[in-house]
Amino acid sequence: MHSETPNINIRDAALVEQCQGGDSAAMESLILRYQNRIYNVILKICANPDDAAELTQETFVKIIESIDRFQGRSTFYTWAFRIAVNLTLNYCQRSAKLGLRSLDAEGYAHDTQARQVLREFLSDDSAPDPAAVAQNKELCEIAFESLMKLNDEQRTVVVLRDIEGMHYAQIAEVLDIELGTVRSRLSRARNNLREIIEAVCNEDESKYRRITE
Repeated sequence: MHSETPNINIRDAALVEQCQGGDSAAMESLILRYQNRIYNVILKICANPDDAAELTQETFVKIIESIDRFQGRSTFYTWAFRIAVNLTLNYCQRSAKLGLRSLDAEGYAHDTQARQVLREFLSDDSAPDPAAVAQNKELCEIAFESLMKLNDEQRTVVVLRDIEGMHYAQIAEVLDIELGTVRSRLSRARNNLREIIEAVCNEDESKYRRITE
């Protein structure tokens, strides 16, 4: 999980000031610093690599166009992600491309070990651990498949918190909502996600039994 330290914020502020003075190298530094993270968040929300790449490019076009008007009321980090998330949610609202497709192309069930690890997680009240999930390809597939079945608002708050690693206050700034709304939305999203993951695991077990019988 990422976290924005004061030193990073100070460095960003210095780069923004240089950008506003016409320094193109400073803008390039900001783009290199954040492009992969912004792309990753957009991809986890919209589920389409090509569209995510276009939305990432559009995000930085808007950043470049708007940098002179950035007044530092928030950090550059949350400001940039607000632009990215707004663009992505607008995309999701107007696009019919967001289908609930299975990531299991061959149609076989996810392996038993992955399902068991997820079940153990589901019995725990703790939040998802992205690092632990990322270590197992099967877990990644189940988690991502389940994530895409959340609605846009809930999926976004889970991505910002559990994948990007934002603090609640940062999420509130990015989504322009109250801190309490972040907490309640995240709680509902995690509960729904656990129910979806449980359903996916049960479906996989039924599929596996049909294949092996």
